[in-house]
Amino acid sequence: MPAAVETRNVSPALASSLRVAIARVNRRLRAERLHGAEVSLGQIGVIARLHCDGDQTIGWLAESEGVKPPSMTRTIASLEALGLVRRRPHPSDGRQVLVTLTPEGKDTLLADRRRRDVWLARALADLTPEERSTLAAAAPVLEKLAGSRR
Repeated sequence: MPAAVETRNVSPALASSLRVAIARVNRRLRAERLHGAEVSLGQIGVIARLHCDGDQTIGWLAESEGVKPPSMTRTIASLEALGLVRRRPHPSDGRQVLVTLTPEGKDTLLADRRRRDVWLARALADLTPEERSTLAAAAPVLEKLAGSRR
């Protein structure tokens, strides 16, 4: 019953409508990724994490991306083979390595983001000024939803 209490002021139709709309926009943005890219969505996620958070251990990357360390090791190996990351010794723990984003990795990430931003900007240009204003006001709220742990 606690779930009913927490959602008593929320329309099920609103929740459903937002879920569908957000999922569709997400699918469309994923479709706008670099066509023929050698890099998977999971790999782009790792590159983005390194870009935002700096050099990290494989264990930290695995935990932050919600995968097992052996899976992350394989992902890092494939990114390293593409020249997008490199490994270097951990400065204080000889048993670990730090994964570093290369300039090519950063360029790959930024090109991927630019392509999706261009699509979104074109789609936004088709909206009315009022609709764009509504979305601008909604962006922080959507960001808050994205960070919700419920």
